[in-house]
Amino acid sequence: MRKISLVLVAALLLSVSNVVANDYNPENPTKRISFQIHKMLKDNSFNISDDLTADVKFIINGEGEIVVLSVTTSNETLEGFVKGRLNYKKVDNAQEGRVYTVPVRIEA
Repeated sequence: MRKISLVLVAALLLSVSNVVANDYNPENPTKRISFQIHKMLKDNSFNISDDLTADVKFIINGEGEIVVLSVTTSNETLEGFVKGRLNYKKVDNAQEGRVYTVPVRIEA
């Protein structure tokens, strides 16, 4: 009985540490922007059987808006979706003029 409770406590500690490690970090500007982009792309209506991936390269303009420079993917629908959802959308506390590259994955 003691071994079972010890194993359960160890599993609980490992799962809590994983949640804390993956938590949103407001101090890191790249993670902050990635989190905002995730929210912008979250609601979609893709009917796919495999995951779709893309690398999105963008810059922040003087008004704090995303300007998509390129979307590297083999799926034209995903490219149009990402550009439509992100282009000229405002993000908070981003560094103007810096070029960012963010990987995007739409799961099946």
